[in-house]
Amino acid sequence: MKKRLGAVTALIVCWAGPAFAAEPAPVTLAGAGSTFIYPMLSRWTREYRKTHPAVQISYDPVGSGRGISRVLAGNVDFGASDGPLSDAQIAHAERRVLHVPVVLGAVVPAYNLPVVGQDLRFTPAALAGIFLGKITRWNDPELVRANPGTPLPARPITVVFRTDGSGTTYVWTDYLSRVDEAWKKQVGFGTTVRFPVGEGAQFNEGVRDVIKSTPYTIGYLQSSYAVEGHVRYGLVENVSGRFVKADAASITAAATAAIGAMPADFRISIANAAGADAYPVSSFSWFLVPVSMADASKRAGTLEFLKWALTDGQKLAAPMNYAPVPEAVASRVIAALSQIH
Repeated sequence: MKKRLGAVTALIVCWAGPAFAAEPAPVTLAGAGSTFIYPMLSRWTREYRKTHPAVQISYDPVGSGRGISRVLAGNVDFGASDGPLSDAQIAHAERRVLHVPVVLGAVVPAYNLPVVGQDLRFTPAALAGIFLGKITRWNDPELVRANPGTPLPARPITVVFRTDGSGTTYVWTDYLSRVDEAWKKQVGFGTTVRFPVGEGAQFNEGVRDVIKSTPYTIGYLQSSYAVEGHVRYGLVENVSGRFVKADAASITAAATAAIGAMPADFRISIANAAGADAYPVSSFSWFLVPVSMADASKRAGTLEFLKWALTDGQKLAAPMNYAPVPEAVASRVIAALSQIH
């Protein structure tokens, strides 16, 4: 009797094994940083969970500056920033991180001008002058010249800027530093700068809310926040002298014009890029991923998500008011992920 029972048990084990294959072990990835990328990342995580339910990705949109600090301190599995680490930050960092460009986006001059129904056009001189406090009224001659026939009011301009360490600020001030010598000398660029005029707000959401609630204001927003928040934003004059609105095509044009100079570590600015169709305040947005990840499950989960984001995930960029990473860059980035161990 014992022999017969043993035979039946063995038969059940052999038959049941393949039918009940073990599911992937759950893994949680924690990230923090850029609000610039937050709408895109939120969409990615929702879509990724549909096919990878074992992977849970949490993200704290605290601004690029804090994202950089947290990933370098080892408090999160990845950071996100719209400004790359400086040479000094890399030299003093205790952890080596890989810059992984995952999407392209734009920063736009967003404003609240009740009496004007059409989109305004901004020259580099106008934007630098406004944020330096040299252009103080909406009917300033520089704005009038760029917007012939538009009834601009003689009302004071109120500037709104980010107070937190911000990749959006980095992109905006990087652009201003490239187009205006006075801005470059007096203010410079970075995730945090001392703005000469205006009032501050935290995060893209904070700047958006101030602009929406306060007539005659102007600030800068990642374009998704302007579009989704129904905030009007203007066209910006590019190197070719054309006034261009930020969209997937014009952001891609800026990247295409610059990627020939893409360095091996992927740290590149595409602000004020050449090209007739290029939107001049465009940028890559990077994941900052530790090169050494001791937890094998987190390492595998991170790599699989990044490969998905750089392939299938890119199809979601344009509908979210971003632009996909050019395929020539994406293939290089995927190859560079082999550095993560």
